[in-house]
Amino acid sequence: MSAHHRICAWLAALTVAAGLGMAAPAFADDPPEWSTPVKPFRIAGNVYYVGTKGLAAYLIVSNRGAILLDGTTAENAPLIERNIEAVGVPLHAVKRLISDHAHHDHVGALARIKQDTGAEFFASAGDTWALEHGRARGDTDYESKPFAPIKIDRMVHDGETIQLGDVTLTAHLTPGHTPGCTSWSTKVRDQGRHLNVFFLCSITVAGNILVGNHAYPEIASDYRATFRKLATMKADIVLPSHPDIADVIEREARHEAGERDAFIDPQALPALVAHFNTAFEAALAGTQVHQKVKERSTTGLSPSVGPKQYFLTVNSTPEDN
Repeated sequence: MSAHHRICAWLAALTVAAGLGMAAPAFADDPPEWSTPVKPFRIAGNVYYVGTKGLAAYLIVSNRGAILLDGTTAENAPLIERNIEAVGVPLHAVKRLISDHAHHDHVGALARIKQDTGAEFFASAGDTWALEHGRARGDTDYESKPFAPIKIDRMVHDGETIQLGDVTLTAHLTPGHTPGCTSWSTKVRDQGRHLNVFFLCSITVAGNILVGNHAYPEIASDYRATFRKLATMKADIVLPSHPDIADVIEREARHEAGERDAFIDPQALPALVAHFNTAFEAALAGTQVHQKVKERSTTGLSPSVGPKQYFLTVNSTPEDN
């Protein structure tokens, strides 16, 4: 089974578990692809991939230093730092650190990288508590891994820009996966063309509790607002935190084989948004059905009644019974 299919199966399992109210497995070990090295590469213009086979880290290079988006897991910190240096950027030239969301697989290495580079860390308000306490906020059906707390130097808000030399990054708050999930956009010049690059924060359910989430009660409405927002946006290149979601590593292989525009795909963002919006609604509906079945079972309805029978029961009129 390919890495792409393994990760998709893992995400699907979490989504199904969330939808049915089941407990997902507590993963003791991360997928091996998350720590598998890949040779760093240039994507377009001044944007470089410096992550692993299964977890993305992106370096945006300006004429006054560089911005690192995500650091992957804590154990990958030395690898990410070597990759940064491999594309010609010394660690002291990394001036800004940003993230898309506060989970250990994306920010685990940032405390170490912050210490080693002296860079400032920018983050959204929604993930501040998680980042500064070293653990994700929000109820999930799996046990989330802790990470080293990271001091935030500056808060960013929706639509706010970060400037470093000739590079401008814009923050787009896209909560749901976490309360502070932040997508980022920038424009690059590549082979005489101006391209819109969009760094997509995760929009998967992936084990989040969608109904009765005490730590994050507005999670479902945030997801829906995010999908509506993303449906209005356009991008020439989409770069997610899990590279398999947009075939980033595979696109690099095609680019190396001579396909000039391997990374350019204006249909990628709407396709991803539509796909994960459908998956979210299915998971939410499944959770709501499970919740109602539980409620009915406590008020006299047979506990063995399933979702199909439940719908037949609660949607029927007295005349139908």
